[in-house]
Amino acid sequence: MSKVAEKIKNLPLAPGVYFFCDSKGKILYIGKATNLKTRVQSYFRSDIASSRSQWIAQMIAQVASIDFEQTDSVLEALILESNLIKKHQPKYNTLEKDDKSFSYFVITKEDFPKFLILRKTDIDLEKLEAKSYKLKAIYGPYISKQQMQTALKIIRRIFPFHSGKQKTEKGCLDFQISLCPGPYAGAISKIDYKKNIRGIEMILQGKKKSLVSKLEKEMLLHSKKNEFEKAAILRNKIFALNHIRDVALMSRDFEEKSLVIGHQSFGLRIEAYDISNISGEHAVGSMIVFENGQANKNQYRKFKIKTVEGSNDVAMMKEVLSRRFNNDWAMPDLILLDGGLGHLNMAEELLHQELGLVVAIVGVAKGPTRKKLDLRRDSRLRADMNKRMENILENENLMKSIMDEAHRFAIGYHRKLRSKSFLG
Repeated sequence: MSKVAEKIKNLPLAPGVYFFCDSKGKILYIGKATNLKTRVQSYFRSDIASSRSQWIAQMIAQVASIDFEQTDSVLEALILESNLIKKHQPKYNTLEKDDKSFSYFVITKEDFPKFLILRKTDIDLEKLEAKSYKLKAIYGPYISKQQMQTALKIIRRIFPFHSGKQKTEKGCLDFQISLCPGPYAGAISKIDYKKNIRGIEMILQGKKKSLVSKLEKEMLLHSKKNEFEKAAILRNKIFALNHIRDVALMSRDFEEKSLVIGHQSFGLRIEAYDISNISGEHAVGSMIVFENGQANKNQYRKFKIKTVEGSNDVAMMKEVLSRRFNNDWAMPDLILLDGGLGHLNMAEELLHQELGLVVAIVGVAKGPTRKKLDLRRDSRLRADMNKRMENILENENLMKSIMDEAHRFAIGYHRKLRSKSFLG
């Protein structure tokens, strides 16, 4: 087996950045991936060789080695790719796209700075000054403006900022849904606002770990001063940074992941469930379905929680399962629940004891270290699980892909209800 083939074989099914190098170790190309193994494999598949562009074929012919850097999220892979391309300036990255069409994150220089996404051709100081914008900093380049917009939405939920030209929050929908912290309404101090901007800058600089450490120290300081409300805000930011669910970015690559899921789950009906809410408000549940190895989006279902008040995920999941199995829908072979032992015990009691159903149930939660999944299996049915089910459960990245899709579907419905509430 060649050195390249061996490297591809051992690549993780996880997000990150990959490097194609020539025989002298010089970097030819840097790319990002939701799934490193699947993405890199796609360059070397013989069945698509004829459809490659000339520059890709030329590059692949020179690849002598492959390296990679795994990241915790697709968002971090997107940022790392940009920073590394700027640092190394690989030959084939410049050929991938006209340099003039690269885009950049731009921070304005004003009392309450904002972030803009501009193409290189738009970064003209005279034009910007004519629009009353002065620049503080520029980050990039990035290849996809659309992915930048998605990434900024994810980051802005953690570190909100004022994005409008007007110096007021009157009639500002972003302010109503907490994407704008309300600097002109006096809802945030100038110091705290600039901390939000600095937080985004550190993310764009690839300094997430340093940012988390900085926030942890600030949180501890506020706690010692009995400033518990400020400490709680920082705690929530730290949690969000450590658990970035960049499902919007991942959904663009979901069909790629479905190929992997399909290979291992053909002939099975898998249903995955997730709950989305904020302190019990606008609570919803989702059900996604895989049949014969493919996502069957026609059978995806969403549930608005009707009987549970307050923040009780287990009770909400019970309502969703009760309503689902009150319908004459096809029976699943495997049920995956976003939750731990409490969710599994509830589902066993409901489905096995109360409803008398024979179906394998697994609770899927983050483990104690937050790096590995904690799978809680229905012990009564474990012996009856066939080999294909076992293969799915043993593939952690595959399980994460399925649960991320369930979360994406749930949170999309949750945001829709929340937006309607603010507008209504």
